[in-house]
Amino acid sequence: MSASIQPADLGFFSTLAGAGSLSAAAREMGVTTPAVSKRLAAMEARLGVALANRSTRRMGLTPEGELYLEYARRILGEIDDLAQLLGSTQAEPQGLLRVNATLGFGRSHVAPVISAFARRHPQVEVQLQLSVNPPALTDDAFDVCVRFGAPPEARVVARRIASNRRLLCASPAYLARAGVPKVPHDLVRHACIGIRQGDEAYGVWRLALGRAAARTAEAVRTRGMLTTNDGAIAVLWALEGHGILMRAEWDVAHHLQAGRLVEVLPQYRTPDADIYAVYPRRHQMSARVRVFVDFLAAALAKRQPGE
Repeated sequence: MSASIQPADLGFFSTLAGAGSLSAAAREMGVTTPAVSKRLAAMEARLGVALANRSTRRMGLTPEGELYLEYARRILGEIDDLAQLLGSTQAEPQGLLRVNATLGFGRSHVAPVISAFARRHPQVEVQLQLSVNPPALTDDAFDVCVRFGAPPEARVVARRIASNRRLLCASPAYLARAGVPKVPHDLVRHACIGIRQGDEAYGVWRLALGRAAARTAEAVRTRGMLTTNDGAIAVLWALEGHGILMRAEWDVAHHLQAGRLVEVLPQYRTPDADIYAVYPRRHQMSARVRVFVDFLAAALAKRQPGE
């Protein structure tokens, strides 16, 4: 390791950044504010860059500081992993866990699970980031990504944690006004609510009929006046009678049960969209990743729609 970066500095800077100010960090470390300021200044002098813009009340990281913090937390997390693998720490998971999920599913289902997980495992610091499109699996920005469908990459572990179906549905008011589709081709005459997410072909809905071996699939190019990249908004538009929607059962099951939405073409299957926890192979033995994925799978099993 370069002499400009000392191992003890990693934990110091992570604590400092988490505290948000020099004085708060000093209280957490049990030292004086001038001592914290002096140590930070010594780090910056060795590195030759400013890591933070600070005062006693507030501190903001510079771009270099953000980069230093990202790597510091990653290295500290890997040290925790190694220690747990070697059996030198207690079984309780600890360290930083970075989780990514899609906007709608993450907000409605992953976030509540993380709340329960945090109460159960207070030594794990969890960072949840929600995004419209899943990050590239080759990135090292996250420890666990919750996504729909199994990824093709062999370099990652993809554990199926919940089943999921995509359903076609619409409000009773829309179907009373526009009629009920009988076969997939009928959809071309209907207003269909579009969702632009991920790499899927926009505006093309694929439906299949029959059992697996003899199943015949049909691709239908849909049209409609409303499009969004937010699934929750698309569901709202469907509830308000704007058209037919294709959406995960997890997002619409309660509306179907309450009669606010009605399933359309229920005899046809849409492409599978089971829910997977995806993580790099090097994380499969990490205690915090393993415990979190187990916890998430158990929690989703209890929430599984239709069961």
